[in-house]
Amino acid sequence: MAIMFIAIVSANAQEKPYKDGSVWSVGMIKTNANMSKEYLKQLKSTWIGVHDEAVKQGLILSYKVLSGVSANPDDFDVMLLVEYKNMASMEGQDAKWDEIYKKVVGNDDAQKKLNESRLVMRSVYGGKLFREIIYK
Repeated sequence: MAIMFIAIVSANAQEKPYKDGSVWSVGMIKTNANMSKEYLKQLKSTWIGVHDEAVKQGLILSYKVLSGVSANPDDFDVMLLVEYKNMASMEGQDAKWDEIYKKVVGNDDAQKKLNESRLVMRSVYGGKLFREIIYK
């Protein structure tokens, strides 16, 4: 019986109808009342600049900002998506990201002020990592 189970599991693993694609980091944001436009405007001047530079340096493949209507009062309304080549490309890049933030946003004090200003605009609902599935 155990041999048959191993054979079935092995056959299923070999017959995977897809391959692993890129990895997406997804941030879920809830903008506060009457702050959506201001938050999206601020993203353009900072978050977009940081991620444009990250694309130029090859740290990420792409990024997206999605905005929509919340499904209920406890739902998020903005998604921040960042596409990486794979999980390994996410590791060991802290120094490069720090330099990008300093270049685009400014020194530690400027970054702190930016983060503080966002506290009145939004709440971070969380983040997830997803792997794109590419069917064969």
